[in-house]
Amino acid sequence: MQVGADVLAESAHLPVLCKESIDALNIRDGGCYVDGTFGAGGYSLEILSRAKCQLFSLDRDPVAIDRADYLVREFGDRFSISQGCFGEMEVLLSSLGVDSVDAVVLDLGVSSPQIDNPERGFSFKFDGPLDMRMSSEGVTAEHIVNTLSEAELADIIYTYGEERLSRRVSRAIILARSKERITRTAVLADIIRKVVPRRKNGRDNDPATRTFQALRIYINDELGELKRGLEAAERILMPGGRLAVVAFHSLEDRCVKKFLAERLGRNNGVSRHALAREPSSRTASFKLITKKPIYPTFLEVQSNPRARSARLRVAERTTAPSWPRRQFND
Repeated sequence: MQVGADVLAESAHLPVLCKESIDALNIRDGGCYVDGTFGAGGYSLEILSRAKCQLFSLDRDPVAIDRADYLVREFGDRFSISQGCFGEMEVLLSSLGVDSVDAVVLDLGVSSPQIDNPERGFSFKFDGPLDMRMSSEGVTAEHIVNTLSEAELADIIYTYGEERLSRRVSRAIILARSKERITRTAVLADIIRKVVPRRKNGRDNDPATRTFQALRIYINDELGELKRGLEAAERILMPGGRLAVVAFHSLEDRCVKKFLAERLGRNNGVSRHALAREPSSRTASFKLITKKPIYPTFLEVQSNPRARSARLRVAERTTAPSWPRRQFND
């Protein structure tokens, strides 16, 4: 299918592992698909370009919703976009009269347009306000770093950033804010760099990387959202439907891996006490398409350094009923 040159020009951002992810979805004419993380629209454009299908895209970021106009112009009523979290996809799609789909794709984490805009406060490479919200709602990173206790900050930085020097970072933040409120990304990044040395293993990661990741994940409840999204996808995918998830760090990937292992009946990492509360006859609701994650090629990492940590997992829905809903607090 040919796509207008104006559409290709407007969607300059090509998401990581885009071709591999969309290849895995088996896009076909007449199919119905969900892009749960619209971002700059790269996945959505690729899906709509593959076949005469119906696509429902979602994004919690109002800026991303505004960015979707070019796809509306090109594809008309084959494309629909709604503002909301992908963990709410079941409700959002139901409001549009959709109760089942052929595939769901999720590109996790922060999008390139969000990172590249200093005013969003996601990046330590640019100076901007300490915001980090993917939507316009909720508390900001500025509020978190200036109000939480030393122990609370250390716990967030360790849990969501896997920063082994979390207590040192937390103490430095507390000391700095006692002198002046921390309001800018550049100021916070400098505070972290003074107490966290660069790794000596050849990696060029900025010492502020893990703390910024932790604050972003906590503020946007990204892991809780991911768990809700995986369960929602399980409920709306029809038998034979595909789920493709691209993760960018180990916390996300472990969450996806654990969910799929459980739904395959492996129950990796689940305690025997939890198992005792589950019916022993639970039937596998997914089967793996990729037994091991798919990684970006060397050429993709060269052209887009942000791709270096990405990995794709793909699974297919079985005919078994969905598993019971759970309550997630993180």
